[in-house]
Amino acid sequence: MTGHADSWYHEKESAWLYGVVAAAEPDAARRALFLKLAAAAEEQAACWRRADPSISSEFTPALRARVVARLLRRFQPRHLRPVLAAMKLRGLSVYSGPRAPAVHDIPTSASEVGGRHSSVGGNSLRAAVFGASDGLVSNAALVMGVAAAGVASGSLLITGLAGLLAGALSMAAGEYVSVRSQREFYEYQIALEREELAEYPEAEIEELALIYNARGLEMEEARRVSRTLLANPEHALEVLAREELGLNPSDLGSPWTAALSSFGAFAVGAVLPVLPFLLGLPRDTAIYAAAGVTLLSLFALGVALSLFTGHSALRGGLRLMCIGGGAGLAAWAVGWLLGASVN
Repeated sequence: MTGHADSWYHEKESAWLYGVVAAAEPDAARRALFLKLAAAAEEQAACWRRADPSISSEFTPALRARVVARLLRRFQPRHLRPVLAAMKLRGLSVYSGPRAPAVHDIPTSASEVGGRHSSVGGNSLRAAVFGASDGLVSNAALVMGVAAAGVASGSLLITGLAGLLAGALSMAAGEYVSVRSQREFYEYQIALEREELAEYPEAEIEELALIYNARGLEMEEARRVSRTLLANPEHALEVLAREELGLNPSDLGSPWTAALSSFGAFAVGAVLPVLPFLLGLPRDTAIYAAAGVTLLSLFALGVALSLFTGHSALRGGLRLMCIGGGAGLAAWAVGWLLGASVN
């Protein structure tokens, strides 16, 4: 497709995706926004078709769009913001964190506070893909390097399983320490806020009022809203943590969940180059099979990552396959040199 037809198709696909996002969005206001964007995209598509009547009225979403639609049926749109951005959808600033507009509606209840501080869960999905990629490349390179040194098939199996376990445990430990440290920092900040609220409630009301005043609310009205929000002890700390610190007390990540997720993602990737040895294939056959499985899996992961980049799936798959293949060749060369030296 070129010219008007290409522009028409892009608008039709955007309208279709906006409809899918709206259907998956639990918030009524956001759902209405995406429905309006869908209608606008449909109107723009109609303009392109009026400009070029030869454009067919038949529309079928591309494979990438259908994959994104499937993801939207399993995850809320806010969790897939990076993917939707790669599809060039607009209106995603409603899920923004720090980049939210400086001026926005002032909340009137604690449940309305801090929506802009929500984390983007799409990063978890992307992290899982990257974790599997890390496990695949590192363990395949390890197995290839040791194989080039002339090690027997049984030893290669042990090497691969040891590499899987060591790498997965290392990833899990690192993720646990990282998330635990972040959580402790957040908890410390929230504890300080709790103490200040108990000791200087009027000062906290004034600080919150200044924040709302900076967003355009008159100072007296800002004080009234702040006093109302902080009057309920159950919600006061949550309001202050979100508005003053940019933290969501109920959304502090679990170190164990992060560690287990990291362990699982790495292990899934790392087990693939070991499968031919687990199946008991002859040594040389298993080595070739491991290389083939690794390259095919790298290509598939590259295609998956293209959902986040918006680039060609073929280009993404080939690029990751070349990078991983290069790492495997380098490991093979080093292993061969070491093996020759030792022998």
